[in-house]
Amino acid sequence: MKKFQEVKDLIAGLEADADKFYNKGNSAAGTRVRKGMQDLKNLAQAIRLEVQEAKNKA
Repeated sequence: MKKFQEVKDLIAGLEADADKFYNKGNSAAGTRVRKGMQDLKNLAQAIRLEVQEAKNKA
């Protein structure tokens, strides 16, 4: 459950940069959004593996 909370925190943290990129055209914020999305992808994969492992143990 800790990793799921990390996903929520990561998305919340990216909200300001997404707004700066999409609404104000700040390209540096776009770079931060892209990095955050890559981190999100990696975290989601880790959660997937964790859930699959728990499911297989049951």
